[in-house]
Amino acid sequence: QVQLVESGGGLVQPGGSLRLSCAASGIIFSFSDMAWYSQAPGKQRELVAGITGSGSINYADSVKGRFTISRDNAKNTAYLQMNSLKPEDTAVYYCHVDGYSSGSRPTKVDYWGQGTQVAVSS
Repeated sequence: QVQLVESGGGLVQPGGSLRLSCAASGIIFSFSDMAWYSQAPGKQRELVAGITGSGSINYADSVKGRFTISRDNAKNTAYLQMNSLKPEDTAVYYCHVDGYSSGSRPTKVDYWGQGTQVAVSS
């Protein structure tokens, strides 16, 4: 069973930092592409940053230079380091996996975590 458990969200002042974590289970983590999406109230969910199993990274233009995505394959965990936060970064942040389930017969998986709230306000 695939599980993605996000943590690290919270309330922070503008200019502050947060580090989001996404702990994965039930997948072949090292072969899976991981990504963080954000969804602000009344808006569509959009890609923030992605990292492939081979380590290729891409960012939304709005977060380049401020956010850093990384992964620790030994811990089956993906991270999003968020610096210089702005009020417009306020959203629910979701972890997403595009990869393969673990077990004797791996199958393709496309799965979302439950989300973690990030609020940037003074």
